[in-house]
Amino acid sequence: MGSTEEAGAAATQMPALGVDMALEVVTVPVSDVDRAKAFYQRLGWRLDIDLVISDEVRNMQFTPPHSPCSVHVGKGLTTMEPGCLDRMILAVQDVDAARDDLVGRGVEVGEVYEQKPPGFESVEGTSYFKFASFEDPDGNGWLLQEITTRLPGREWDD
Repeated sequence: MGSTEEAGAAATQMPALGVDMALEVVTVPVSDVDRAKAFYQRLGWRLDIDLVISDEVRNMQFTPPHSPCSVHVGKGLTTMEPGCLDRMILAVQDVDAARDDLVGRGVEVGEVYEQKPPGFESVEGTSYFKFASFEDPDGNGWLLQEITTRLPGREWDD
């Protein structure tokens, strides 16, 4: 069995099911709440809430278009250092179109590149292997990843 087949077999082995869990929100540490709000709104993300609890605590939730997971930014939410997150992946159907959209919104986005890991040369097409990256004003790193066809193992058997 080749490395691609081994990786696919490992990915499709299902653990015993437990309690349903869904990744709902990821906290993104920022230094300037209003600057972060302007940035994430400029991305075209929906502002779900801007909740001011006190002078020390403010929580905003943004959701990328059609995403089941949102992000929280604010103050008083976490002890993580602003800018410490990297490789937060945004799956897109067309990385070139997504990059063009963000550039049109005034976001600095790196060039699109293709990167296939060793052992995956036999996988057809570029699904999973085309990327472009950008950062928020604090340096938290986002990665656009083109996914047009999902690899096996992405469904839960109930």
